Amino acid sequence: MTRLPADATARLRTLLGETRAVLFDFDGPICDLFGGRSTAPIAQEIKAMARREWSVLDHVVEACEDSHGLLRILSEMLDRRGDSSLDPTALSTANDIVMRYEYDAVDSAVPAPGIHTLLDTLLGLGKRLVIVTNNAEGPVLRFLELHGMSGKFEVVCGRDPHEPRHMKPDPHLLHRALWSLGRMSPRDAVMVGDQLTDLQAARSAGVGFLGYSTDDEQSGNLSREGAHCVVHSHTQLVAACALPPVSCPHP
Repeated sequence: MTRLPADATARLRTLLGETRAVLFDFDGPICDLFGGRSTAPIAQEIKAMARREWSVLDHVVEACEDSHGLLRILSEMLDRRGDSSLDPTALSTANDIVMRYEYDAVDSAVPAPGIHTLLDTLLGLGKRLVIVTNNAEGPVLRFLELHGMSGKFEVVCGRDPHEPRHMKPDPHLLHRALWSLGRMSPRDAVMVGDQLTDLQAARSAGVGFLGYSTDDEQSGNLSREGAHCVVHSHTQLVAACALPPVSCPHP
């Protein structure tokens, strides 16, 4: 295990020591849902459907190669047009396409290394656990059941199929998570995520952010954009949990 620098260990101990709840992104910290495969083919299928329904697509839609980001961009296109010429049910169809692939992916997806130990460690410390994800709730729940994690999380806050605008980086899902925890204060929670959209959502919600990435470039991006700490493995988190918390103000 690569040791964290002393200053990063101190920040991590403070975050973990003072938090009452840990909000996990799903795809990344919990598992690699698509096994490193690009979601561009899913995006192409969605765009082909949207062309049939809406004819000409905006340039930003055509340029998008990310299936989940495309859901938000299609919603924004619908808002920009501001008329009845576009059938809004195409958004629902797009969501169904993504969810179908998510259900297919969970059957082969494997848990992130060390995640079971980390979850058990956090629960042993009295932390409350929630998943906050742009994935649909159904596939996430199936994955948790397949891998014996269902009882570890109090709730799964996934994307609203009717409101893709509420996907991260919008803080809506984090607000839902805090509400589900009894209207918990944002200062009492920290989010674990691997994307800048996770960091942006956490910042907007007033929640601490702990970056998790095995990719050096992405780790650097998260650090530069203001993550309180970035780890490369769950083993580093488990090790930090074994240390006494540092008593200092929440970052």
